[in-house]
Amino acid sequence: MPANEAPLRVGLIGAGGNMKLRHIPGFRATGEVELVAVCNRSEASARRVADEFGIPRVAPNPAALLADPDVDAVCIGTWPYRHREFTVAALEAGKHVLCEARMALDAAGARAMLAAARAHPDLVAQLVPAPFDLASWRTVRRLLADGAIGEVREVHVTALGGGALDPDAPLHWRERTDLSGMNVMQFGIYVEIVSRWLGPTRAVLADGETFVRERVDAETGERAAIAVPDSLGVFAELERGGRAVYRLGALLHAVPAGTNGISVYGSAGTLHWRPDDALAFAPLGEPPAPLPPDPGTAGEWRVERDFVDSIRRGAPVTLTSFADGVHYMRVIEAAHRSRLEGRRVPLSEV
Repeated sequence: MPANEAPLRVGLIGAGGNMKLRHIPGFRATGEVELVAVCNRSEASARRVADEFGIPRVAPNPAALLADPDVDAVCIGTWPYRHREFTVAALEAGKHVLCEARMALDAAGARAMLAAARAHPDLVAQLVPAPFDLASWRTVRRLLADGAIGEVREVHVTALGGGALDPDAPLHWRERTDLSGMNVMQFGIYVEIVSRWLGPTRAVLADGETFVRERVDAETGERAAIAVPDSLGVFAELERGGRAVYRLGALLHAVPAGTNGISVYGSAGTLHWRPDDALAFAPLGEPPAPLPPDPGTAGEWRVERDFVDSIRRGAPVTLTSFADGVHYMRVIEAAHRSRLEGRRVPLSEV
């Protein structure tokens, strides 16, 4: 930061795990940010975060933080149920916004956020991106652009695990539709990645099941019903041609090693990607071989740096724009409707 340039003053709304693990250290690592205020679900929890990280002020509520003239930008780290409300209010208050994923409860909320951002083009509006492919996504797009994969026929997305296997585990916020909306497991994360690589989705056909249908809410001590699926399958048609098949499950034991990931099957070659962000590529007729990222393209977690660069230097928002978020939320809602209505849902309806 130039010696004569004041730091960017950032306020935090919602100070959970990702805020403490990623965003606070990330902002500080830029050398251009001063964290000036924090607001959490309670003043007591906000005070603990302020004391732990040396943040000077605790705001009693989000409205007070957004009205603070000493705040230039906000990082919204709440669960999705407050993203629309706080993002729109922050933009209307003249604050730049970095909002945690998933973008909103549904497509309508995402569109309202995008409309607010477009109404304030002088402000930066950015979503925290799906982080799994930061080293490889540019290489994947290059392979598609130069014809190495050829015509894309099928994309297989697999995310299977046992994170919800224990029936006695307490209710998680991701299992509450009032907090997570139409988001299901990691579906939105993988839709964002597939969209980043291959472009928009045209239509979806989805089916799901909720096997663990209630858990104890740790806050109330009462058993609460669960409607969010813990098993989901989605067939998606891509606008570019070809289709994607998503398999997600949270109740699976002993999933074979190497099962999870994304495979892109084309007329000229096949690409395999693993969740540790490793690629393997097989030209037609050849076995897969490891493929390192193209020189100079391997990204890493730099969400906070990108946010500052967009504000201070006008860098375009690439990972992830509100427009990109609206698309993945439309896919999420289309899958939600399809699952409940038992029919193929074009995105044109959402």
